[in-house]
Amino acid sequence: MDLMILVSFLGVAIFLTVMPGPDNLFVMIQSISQNKKAGIATSLGLCTGLIVHITAATVGISAMVYQSALAFSIVKYVGAAYLLYLAFQSFREKDSILLNGKQKPLDYSALYKKGILMNILNPKVSIFFLALLPQFVVPSSIGVSVQMMILGGIFLVQALIIFTLISVFSEKVRDVLSGKPAIAKRMNVIKGSLLTLIGLQIALSQK
Repeated sequence: MDLMILVSFLGVAIFLTVMPGPDNLFVMIQSISQNKKAGIATSLGLCTGLIVHITAATVGISAMVYQSALAFSIVKYVGAAYLLYLAFQSFREKDSILLNGKQKPLDYSALYKKGILMNILNPKVSIFFLALLPQFVVPSSIGVSVQMMILGGIFLVQALIIFTLISVFSEKVRDVLSGKPAIAKRMNVIKGSLLTLIGLQIALSQK
């Protein structure tokens, strides 16, 4: 594949990844409400979910989901329901970790699984790759599927790097917020509200 095409794709990928969206907001929420390790565990889960979507776009499963209104709606509403469930759990949290400084041992594997589920249950991600990757495929000795997997791998690596940086930055924000009791004690409400917005965004999305 041409180097310039790969560089152009990387630039587009970075731009699209840093734009506010469900994935980076979810990473930010976990890092602020818990710590950067929670954000990184979530990031690993999200990127594992990306592998599923990239593969689906490459073999054409995404196209079938897109063409089936029923399949698209089922995945979309299940994903939205899952996020609203996470929001409900956040609203039920009593004491803010930011306020009392105490934290129960985190189950990073659970956060990893949450990241996977969140991404897999968002059909817009598959449609996104189905629309993006073919634009950078060119006639060459390498097959179309191989090129799409390479491009998908590049997207995956840069997304993981950016999500990790977001996790580190968000923990710094967490440290600042911990000194502001008025905000810290409402962190569960802020977290729940953001998850609700993400869930509604997915539920109201169109093909």
